[in-house]
Amino acid sequence: MALTTGIVGLPNVGKSTLFNAITQAGAESANYPFCTIDPNVGIVEVPDERLDKLTEMVEPHKTVPTAFEFTDIAGIVEGASKGEGLGNKFLSHIRQVDAISHVVRCFNDDNITHVSGSVDPIRDIEVINLELILADMETVEKRLAKVGKMARQKDKEAMFELEILEKFRDAFENEKPARSVSLTEEQTKFAKGMHLLTMKPVLYAANVSEEEILDADSNPNVQRVREFAKEENSEVIVVCAKIESEIAELEGEEKQEFLDDLGIEESGLDQLIKAAYNLLGLETYFTAGKQEVRAWTIKHGTRAPQAAGVIHTDFERGFIRAEVVSYDDLTEAGSMSVAKEKGKVRLEGKDYVVQDGDVVHFRFNV
Repeated sequence: MALTTGIVGLPNVGKSTLFNAITQAGAESANYPFCTIDPNVGIVEVPDERLDKLTEMVEPHKTVPTAFEFTDIAGIVEGASKGEGLGNKFLSHIRQVDAISHVVRCFNDDNITHVSGSVDPIRDIEVINLELILADMETVEKRLAKVGKMARQKDKEAMFELEILEKFRDAFENEKPARSVSLTEEQTKFAKGMHLLTMKPVLYAANVSEEEILDADSNPNVQRVREFAKEENSEVIVVCAKIESEIAELEGEEKQEFLDDLGIEESGLDQLIKAAYNLLGLETYFTAGKQEVRAWTIKHGTRAPQAAGVIHTDFERGFIRAEVVSYDDLTEAGSMSVAKEKGKVRLEGKDYVVQDGDVVHFRFNV
């Protein structure tokens, strides 16, 4: 599933350092603005203990984890909506992502220059938010000029759109993002087609120093970011981009030992992926056989035929039934055959909504 989250932030907040660490993609990172001129896309494997357990149980020829896409987007400065800095590039690249991971600098370091001269995470957040709002305002005002004329002629579709546009304009005039506007289900469906930047869900990544990672909540800057995010119903994770760059060079047991030595339960990558999954309403189901044990990504609420279509369009087109067992029931039984004996494996039809953790075998005919 080609869903991606764009990593954004002001220059020198640790955005590209974090991206390099979590994707090992080697995007250039330097102590000056605009070093990441073009978006860099990295695919990362999604860590999932359930996949490891299924592999241990089934002993397949290969195991394939699901993956997640991160896009590192060029830094932004005040005036980007008017083309300042790399504003036009930033705005065009951010339109292409499904969600935004906003890296915010919460650490002090005299050796790393801040583009605004001082560390103030809320000011930094508001700079980027305002530039996105101004860009969206321009989009909405252009539509208002056209739709307003049609609405005055009692065109029903234009009147419907006009109401939505006016709601957005009012929000933007109060420096509020489009996602803060209350819309009906029908209005929301229509608004998504407008591709407004501030409609995208946002996750804040508070970047702290190595010394602060274990007690990040005592950092006043982190506290301020949490309070800000709470007001707009967004999530916050705390990371140390510098530590993540060190973790990225390790594998397996070495990685776990490094985390244990630091007293960190979960890497920033794991936190970021889980939070991004939640942000986009994503879930994982599994297929498990001797040839392959594999994880698949679906949107929450996906029905069985569409979940089958993630594997191959023929599976959806010729869908007959889905043989389903929950991960918990399967692992408790110890094998698929025992799960069947205990009546834990069931046949589901085309209306079945696949659940996170389901282990599925699709029956189809084309």
